[in-house]
Amino acid sequence: MNDKIKFKIGEFSKLNYVTVKTLRHYEEIGLLIPNEVDQWSGYRYYDVSQLKKMSRIIYLKKLGFSLEQIREMFEDGCQTPDLEMIRSQLDSCKSERQLLQWRYEELKRLEDSIEKENMTMEKITIKSLPAIIVASHRRTIANYGELFNLCPNIIGPEMERLGCECAEPGYCFTIDHDKEYRDADVDIEYCEAVTQMKQDSDLIKFKQLADVLLALCMNHFGSYDLLPQSFAELFAYIEQNGYEIIDSPRFCYIDGIWNKEDIKDWLTEVQVPVRKI
Repeated sequence: MNDKIKFKIGEFSKLNYVTVKTLRHYEEIGLLIPNEVDQWSGYRYYDVSQLKKMSRIIYLKKLGFSLEQIREMFEDGCQTPDLEMIRSQLDSCKSERQLLQWRYEELKRLEDSIEKENMTMEKITIKSLPAIIVASHRRTIANYGELFNLCPNIIGPEMERLGCECAEPGYCFTIDHDKEYRDADVDIEYCEAVTQMKQDSDLIKFKQLADVLLALCMNHFGSYDLLPQSFAELFAYIEQNGYEIIDSPRFCYIDGIWNKEDIKDWLTEVQVPVRKI
């Protein structure tokens, strides 16, 4: 029995925050080819190992390497650029230090990591999620940054008007309902645990969520743009340890722009409901 996880092109695009159009372009140039193409339907399928390769492509692009350079690295059997390539890119960054400060710092960290050969892994935890009542607000937002205005300025005041009492310990999360990655007009649902059901309003709907017996969770520190790197590790763990995904991932924003000045201190917990195969 084949229990390998397979992702349709839309699912794969959503996990990696890239468009389907981008994935098709990568296939055309031979950079990232689907693991399987159904000969009858033409559906393209990607596997878990390609999540890591996709996150590497995204990361190297952010560091300024061209798609052609990345493809040549992969063709040479390399996952990282050599020190000569890195130092050449560092020189370019130094000439535009103010605009390219982030890229310069990332390249320095990459250079250090190659020299020290010390790569670290995020810790994955297993826990259950209790049954809860949530106050839910679903809407299409322009981009993910809009969430951090929406919560304190729209959702919060409406919950207060309805007399909501937040559960202890506090628990809130978002679910992305889009079938593929979108960089605009995102269909997102915000849920916050409350102590009791109230009367629905135009903005807030109340519902009961069943308990989740098993959830694999990972703490992601830093920019949301780097979430695909955590996805690659988390989904590889799910596949390698005999789990299957049974519901949409939840994203718990524990620390962020509202309470941490340094982006490196932003903390998001990704919770994936699973069961043992």
